[in-house]
Amino acid sequence: MAVTIKSEREIELMRESCRLLAIVHKELGEMIRPGITTKDIDVAGEALIRKLGCIPNFKNYNGYPASICVSVNDEVVHGIPTERRILQEGDIVSLDAGLIYKGYHSDAARTHGVGQISPEAQKLIDVTRESFFAGVKFAKAGNRLYEISNAIDAYIKPYGYGIVRDMVGHGIGTKLHEDPQIPNFAQKRRGIKLEAGMTLAIEPMINMGGWEVEWLDDDWTIVTADGSLSAHYENTVLITDGEPEILTLCD
Repeated sequence: MAVTIKSEREIELMRESCRLLAIVHKELGEMIRPGITTKDIDVAGEALIRKLGCIPNFKNYNGYPASICVSVNDEVVHGIPTERRILQEGDIVSLDAGLIYKGYHSDAARTHGVGQISPEAQKLIDVTRESFFAGVKFAKAGNRLYEISNAIDAYIKPYGYGIVRDMVGHGIGTKLHEDPQIPNFAQKRRGIKLEAGMTLAIEPMINMGGWEVEWLDDDWTIVTADGSLSAHYENTVLITDGEPEILTLCD
């Protein structure tokens, strides 16, 4: 496994790529309301990414047709935006987006409620987000990769939610997906030792029901097998000799 260690120059480029992506997520989050289409989100997201002088890294990635993955309710990830899908009061919607700045990728995801949502849906969103922070505490030089995975799993377990196993987090840099893979469920193997200069996309995907998922006929959209709601929260993180630096968070 070849995990890239970024130089100071590369880290600065990653920081800027991620700072710009945080702006995109903030603006897209503010437009979420009943009545807009998932296509509206994609169009706005791509326009903003290009206005910031960057390239949407999801567009045409392995054939994916859009710039923003927009996944509604039981859609876990990789939902394809369309004019036919109109957000309704009470929906939850996950936005997964990334961009390329001067050759360096960023990647982050947020799940939003549409209008008034149920307390159960809000709890799923909140617990998913908090599980990321439980895991990222262990993203430090000298720790092992499995400490991140196990911390996420331990945080989720008391809630009885399903932790998606078919998709995992990943390294990121000059490619969107680099080594290592970062599962969100407990691991027996310790995995690599983390080193300062590694950049990781840590992204719990959590289902209200079971962990099992299915692929739709479009070969992209992944849904919960039992039809339960799913939430997704992701940031690009820099490993340092001290506390991890979460690069895709706004101030």
